[in-house]
Amino acid sequence: MSTVLVCDDSAAVRDSLRRTVGSVPGVTRVISAASGEEAIARWPVERPSLVLMDVRMPGIGGVEATRRLIGRHSAAAVVMMTVAEDADGVARALVAGACGYVVKDASREEIAAAVLKVITEGARTSGGSGRTGARAAAPELTEREVQVLTGMGRGLSNAEIGRELFLSEDTVKTHARRLFRKLSAADRAQAVAVGFRWGLVR
Repeated sequence: MSTVLVCDDSAAVRDSLRRTVGSVPGVTRVISAASGEEAIARWPVERPSLVLMDVRMPGIGGVEATRRLIGRHSAAAVVMMTVAEDADGVARALVAGACGYVVKDASREEIAAAVLKVITEGARTSGGSGRTGARAAAPELTEREVQVLTGMGRGLSNAEIGRELFLSEDTVKTHARRLFRKLSAADRAQAVAVGFRWGLVR
């Protein structure tokens, strides 16, 4: 039997997620917090199996809240909730210890699946991204691949990265595919997360 803590500064989002998460098999209780600070305070009292944490919130925000929560309670499992193009926020949260993410406009079924995956399989692989295991040495990227990865971390589109680097969008996509392979990343957010983890982007 599992408890899930939903953390979002929007009451409407919290209410919607409470209904969605409450329908997940195995979830017996859904509680909520309106800020990262409140989530940190409630975790040791409630000991939820999972925290759904909004990336962008007033106060310390979801990324810093995740870092502090996992720093104090290593057993905490956090899945981030984010808008589709917030690769930088997601990446920083994954580096801080979050075990995955879901986009806010995901369907009820997708959100429920992400929650179910964490509570049944554990915190270390979950959500929309998964986590990349440690390697013996940092991946070797070309200078251009690092530039493309840095642009992704700033939330730029392929077209915007191309304009900055004087490259066509197709060329940027080619570099992106190569660096995804080198980083064993499934998407932009995971690629940026791995980049932060290895110090390839800051």
